[in-house]
Amino acid sequence: MLTIPRIVNRTAQRYIAVRLPVSIPFGDDLDPAFDALFSAFASAGVEPNGMEFIKFNLIDMPRLEIEVGMTTNAAIPLSGRLIEGELPAGRYASLTHTGSYAELMDVTAMLVGWAKEKGLKWDSRQTPDGETFACRLEVHENNPSIEPDPARLQTTLLFKLAD
Repeated sequence: MLTIPRIVNRTAQRYIAVRLPVSIPFGDDLDPAFDALFSAFASAGVEPNGMEFIKFNLIDMPRLEIEVGMTTNAAIPLSGRLIEGELPAGRYASLTHTGSYAELMDVTAMLVGWAKEKGLKWDSRQTPDGETFACRLEVHENNPSIEPDPARLQTTLLFKLAD
């Protein structure tokens, strides 16, 4: 099930993440990255209660650079693969999908098609390494550790639009 795509305005948000290069399919890379992220929060004595996401920085199919992260204002010591960043303020194209993560490539294609039909442009640029994005997110509203039924997983796509 999908919501109707829409444009939303977002404020900037600080986050902590694990940045990693992956190739599609990359599902096996996610659990260790989320484990490292949640371990960092636990070591700092901070409850991980921010927005949980995957940020797509670079796309050169099937190769990607992603960040597995969570928004927070807490001080989390950076070590290992942890980085700190800021999700930029601005206008974003958004839709929410309820269902399996396996459907997200098709859902993404729908959002991209909708934006193209509306004449919207992403805040991105072509580089020799592929297309880089200012902010392209999959936000996990719940996850398999909370919701074991894949048909009930909720993921919101948020892609920053060019100014």
